[in-house]
Amino acid sequence: MKLVIVSDAAPPQVNGVVRTLGELKRNLELMGHEVISITPDRFPTIPMPSYPEIRLALFPARRLARLIEEANPNAIHIATEGPLGLAARNYCVKRGLPFSTSFHTRFGEYLYARTGFPLSWSYAFLRWFHAKATSVMVATPSLQAELEARGFGKPVIWSRGVDTELFRPRPKLAGEHYLDLPRPVYLYVGRVAVEKNIEAFLDLDLPGSKMVVGDGPRLDVLRKHHPEVHFAGTLFGEELAKAYAAADCFVFPSKTDTFGLVLIEALASGTPVAAYPVQGPLDVIGDAPVGVLDKDLAAACRKALGIAPADCRAFAMNFSWEACTRQFLSNLALAEVADTAALMDEAQKAVCD
Repeated sequence: MKLVIVSDAAPPQVNGVVRTLGELKRNLELMGHEVISITPDRFPTIPMPSYPEIRLALFPARRLARLIEEANPNAIHIATEGPLGLAARNYCVKRGLPFSTSFHTRFGEYLYARTGFPLSWSYAFLRWFHAKATSVMVATPSLQAELEARGFGKPVIWSRGVDTELFRPRPKLAGEHYLDLPRPVYLYVGRVAVEKNIEAFLDLDLPGSKMVVGDGPRLDVLRKHHPEVHFAGTLFGEELAKAYAAADCFVFPSKTDTFGLVLIEALASGTPVAAYPVQGPLDVIGDAPVGVLDKDLAAACRKALGIAPADCRAFAMNFSWEACTRQFLSNLALAEVADTAALMDEAQKAVCD
């Protein structure tokens, strides 16, 4: 099968969406499928207001249409609701081509946190965006139920995986210290942005050290306000995996994430999780003895220190990218998308005529 995936989130961005799509592409190709990625690097771009690390494609409609027509795919998946996603949606709807979508990010909540833009308006746009999709894929059952209640039809589950070879337990480096940080080391990994609620973690009164891995628009402000915190910047590959494994507790302060890929990366590394009892942690961890979910985040951090790393690792082994990829394929509604190439041929002939 030849598949086009359209996404406004792509390298050099570093986030769960980018990692998920990268692993999806890799596993689809291992299964013998051809994947064509349409991402911002193929277009003129401008920096996103208030978040310059993210580049937005500028007037992408014509070039995007040409790229899809050149690919002549069997299926089209639209991963994000940005300029590229919007252009791809409009292209497919206009030509009667089936497409699937996924709901990765709570843009409504993020926009509200940054600007005060009404949630009702954001969700009205998102309902419209996803309404024509053959399937809307979501990561967790609670998000599935929430979107159903918000009028998104019947979303389907597309879970996540983890690279258990890269993210694995390792000897605690340097004994009582890691990077000269007194233990216990409490770690956060992710975007350094207001919607991630990082201040709730950094303001906690905890023994030991706090470490933040990641970049984003709040980084300079938080560095200034919290000189006692070790800000490591963005880490990749082995360096990121070592940070996960060296920490004594992974802290997830976000209340807006739809899944939290970092949760299972930490658990695969043998590091227990402390988080709020909200969507994401509740879906991934629930009542499993690998993390502590508590409205008192400091109490959760202290209790999590007593969790056995082996239990965390065993739990994470239930997640695999291969299973995630097969679930994605089952959601494509293959009976409908199998005719996509033929429909595109008809559409191109009509344009030529």
